[in-house]
Amino acid sequence: MPGVFNLSVDKAVKEASQAHSLGVPSIILFGLPERKDEVATGAWAENGIVQQAARAIKRELPKLVIMGDVCLCEYMSHGHCGIVKPASPAQSLGAAVASPPTAGTDYEIVNDASLELLARTAVSLARAGVDIIAPSDMMDGRVRAIRTALDDAGLSNTPILSYAAKFASAFYGPFREAADSAPQFGDRRSYQMDPANIREAMREIELDIEEGADMIMVKPAMPYLDVIAAARDRFDLPLAAYQVSGEYAMIEAAARNNWIDRDRVMMESLLSIRRAGASIILTYFAKDAAKLLA
Repeated sequence: MPGVFNLSVDKAVKEASQAHSLGVPSIILFGLPERKDEVATGAWAENGIVQQAARAIKRELPKLVIMGDVCLCEYMSHGHCGIVKPASPAQSLGAAVASPPTAGTDYEIVNDASLELLARTAVSLARAGVDIIAPSDMMDGRVRAIRTALDDAGLSNTPILSYAAKFASAFYGPFREAADSAPQFGDRRSYQMDPANIREAMREIELDIEEGADMIMVKPAMPYLDVIAAARDRFDLPLAAYQVSGEYAMIEAAARNNWIDRDRVMMESLLSIRRAGASIILTYFAKDAAKLLA
């Protein structure tokens, strides 16, 4: 994506400092580990890449709010958001972890076993200095599992921003390529949401709130403005929306072809998300928008 890069820890600190100086109040961290495996070790390791970045950024910018994405896909060798096992009932989970399925085979995302890894990741990030835990995996029960783990670890004041309505969208492509997190087989439609089903989105949001979410998020943003508006009307929690990589890339590509006025379209896109009801916007345009708003 134009102007967006994978950064080493020292450069991430500089990027965060620049964003903070422009008035951006918060950043969200994603990680790309040196090695991937079948239990997402890099996500919850004490010295994982996001944990390193969070500590370094907090040392330099203690007032900057750091959000930590809690998902396993970037750290799993197969690219799925949870533990995978072959669909055959004859195989145990332990065997499945050692020998994950390959392309063309039937498989199952093991929901409950994945919750333990997600909770472990959340605690690890909070201990490293992450202020807000943002689970994006869409496993059932993950908010309750994370809330319980944080409370048990003495981190009861750490809030949860749940990706409560995350759709199985085609707009994630550029990010998945950059993070090397595309599934190696199958897709994510069994745990991410059907783009056609707004009623399910409302149920998922309600469940996450019941489990202890402090804030909720809709992802993507512009193709789902109606979902944002419906969530705003129904729920009285801080509401975020994620303007994802495909949304950003389309605007950048059109601008580079001189088809649109980049700055006007950028700001109009953000305004549409805000008008729909989002009080928090995650966007790759954050620095550029902050400059125009200054």
